[in-house]
Amino acid sequence: MLRPSLSKPRWAGWLPFYIRGRCGRSPNLPRYFPWIERVSEGLSATNIRYPFLAYDTDWLAFAHLVIAVAFIGPYLDPVRNKWIISFGLIACAGVLPLALIAGHFRGIPLPWRFVDCSFGVFGSAPLLLCRRSILALEKQSLSHRRGARRGRHRRQSELIEL
Repeated sequence: MLRPSLSKPRWAGWLPFYIRGRCGRSPNLPRYFPWIERVSEGLSATNIRYPFLAYDTDWLAFAHLVIAVAFIGPYLDPVRNKWIISFGLIACAGVLPLALIAGHFRGIPLPWRFVDCSFGVFGSAPLLLCRRSILALEKQSLSHRRGARRGRHRRQSELIEL
């Protein structure tokens, strides 16, 4: 048996209602208002008839949390865990073809697909900055290790001379 709160969400339809209230029937109505209205109707109908489909969004949220936990590694040990930054960059690059190809087959308007693509583009910006910092840190760490080795060899040679 469905709980009443799941049969028809209170939030369903607020965006079309808000836009129509602000613009009315004026020519200022956004060009993609029919798409927004269609999405709102689809969500309402789906939640009424098939509320279990929303369960996948719970798993999607969980997956985002798991991926976020993985990024603790570069925070704790950036050089050792730099592969996680590469993983994030690959994921950001994967957003572009997925949004453009799958969005086409799902009937998503092109400007909305570009908005989806922007998540991959803007998501890669902080990762590229992190990658650059990690590479500099790695270079500094390697030069420090080389200096320490030279010092150790010098001390050993001094002991041999004695």
